[in-house]
Amino acid sequence: MQTTKQYHNTLQDAGIRPSIQRTAIYGYLCEHPVHPDVETVYDALNPIYPTLSKTTVYNTLKLFEEKHIVQSIKIEDDKLRFDAEMRNHYHFKCTKCGKIFDIFLDEDKVPSEASYTGIMPQGFSLSKIQTNLWGLCKDCSK
Repeated sequence: MQTTKQYHNTLQDAGIRPSIQRTAIYGYLCEHPVHPDVETVYDALNPIYPTLSKTTVYNTLKLFEEKHIVQSIKIEDDKLRFDAEMRNHYHFKCTKCGKIFDIFLDEDKVPSEASYTGIMPQGFSLSKIQTNLWGLCKDCSK
C-alpha cells in the first residue's frame, strides 16, 4: 500500500497540483480497489473533508483520467466507475453480488492495441480497449 507522500508524488509526477482533497481522492481509489463511482468516493470522503463537493470529486476524477493515473470504466449502463489500477487487466462483475474484480492475465495473453489494427476499418484509430466479463465470483459460486 502506498503512503500519502507517495500519492502526493504520483500527482506531482503527473503534473497535478496535489491539494489535500486531490491527494485524498487518489488515495481512496488506491486503497479501495472496488471501482467506486463519484457518489461512493464523495460519501466516503465528505465526512473527513466537509468542504468537498460532488462536483470537485467528479472534476478531480476526470482530471486524473486525462493525466492517465486512473481510468474510467463502464461495466453497467448507468454508472461510470473509476480504477487506479493502470496495468492491463480485465474487469469481472459478479452477476449475483454485484462486486467488480480486477482480473490480471499474463502480458502475452492480453490483446494489445496492435492486435486490433488489422480488423479496424480504414481511417479508424484505436485509443482504448476495455474488456468486461460477467459471471459468478468464487464466493457466489459456492
